Amino acid sequence: MPNLRFTEQPLSEWMSQGGKESDIVISTRVRIARNLIHHPFPMLATGQQSEEVLKLLQEVLKDERLQNYGNLHPILLADLEDLDKRILVEKHLISPNLAGESRRGAAFISEDESLSIMVNEEDHLRIQCLYPGFQVQEAWSKATEIDDIFEDHVDYAFDGNRGFLTSCPTNVGTGLRASVMMHLPALVLTQQINRILSAVSQVGLTVRGIYGEGSEAMGNLFQISNQITLGQSETEIIENLYGVVLQIIEHEKNAREKLLSESRLRMIDRVMRSYGILSHAAIMDSKEAAQRLSDVRLGVDIGLINDVPAQVLNELNVMTQPGFLQKLFGENLSPGERDMYRAKLIREKVGN
Repeated sequence: MPNLRFTEQPLSEWMSQGGKESDIVISTRVRIARNLIHHPFPMLATGQQSEEVLKLLQEVLKDERLQNYGNLHPILLADLEDLDKRILVEKHLISPNLAGESRRGAAFISEDESLSIMVNEEDHLRIQCLYPGFQVQEAWSKATEIDDIFEDHVDYAFDGNRGFLTSCPTNVGTGLRASVMMHLPALVLTQQINRILSAVSQVGLTVRGIYGEGSEAMGNLFQISNQITLGQSETEIIENLYGVVLQIIEHEKNAREKLLSESRLRMIDRVMRSYGILSHAAIMDSKEAAQRLSDVRLGVDIGLINDVPAQVLNELNVMTQPGFLQKLFGENLSPGERDMYRAKLIREKVGN
């Protein structure tokens, strides 16, 4: 039986820890994509060939050095219900692509959920490290240490000119994708966000929603990540992301100060209206919930609200998603029922 603790608890242990600049940067993620030489890439592999890759990588997981990162719990996607797979995606523990590989995909997740090793996703191996707040260097250091352990046991598909070979051309080279999840409500309210994000795209970075490529930026949450994997070293990619995010943090802080100095009463009214609605609403769709929770998070971060812990808001970011709601209240909820239970859940968490 699969370990379902990961789908029953909304808040990953790593998220309950503090992190640098956590009032603006929610989390940091580093993901490394690798493939094994002499093995067809997942999109071309047969079931038997994928099974061989899984067994090979499972042997690597026995390396004692990996025990330094905590117990890794194996999860075979074929053993999971669709709802549980959806929750793992909502918690960012697996990718949507892996969730679709129900026949031959697997994930090995650490006890605190900060490390997820995905097998037979778009690539044979994807090493993902998650940290709270702004910890790009720390996440990269951990990911590359684990990558080195795997490379001691298996031969990666590598080209002297192109670097690491991946299924998608956008990952060829370093195979590195580093990202930060940022809460930028003040830049949105002061209408600076489009200018800032346009500038970001000019320096080799890209902006996505909370679930990556193709997802919507809801609740003023934006995922900033490197767009270039070929032609830059890993160090250059990490340093570029780090430097740009520092600038965005400074812009967001300045925008918050401007709102408080020039529009303080309007800010208080906006935050407290959302606080009141979350505390009493009977129906709440996911988009409104994300926006109202963003307002309250801003109120907490700038000191207008003192009785809502940031951890509660982190929990609600997961618990109000469709998959987790259905896990809590019943697997076959209609959209209207989800809106009702979402409001109920928020009332209980925020109202108390």
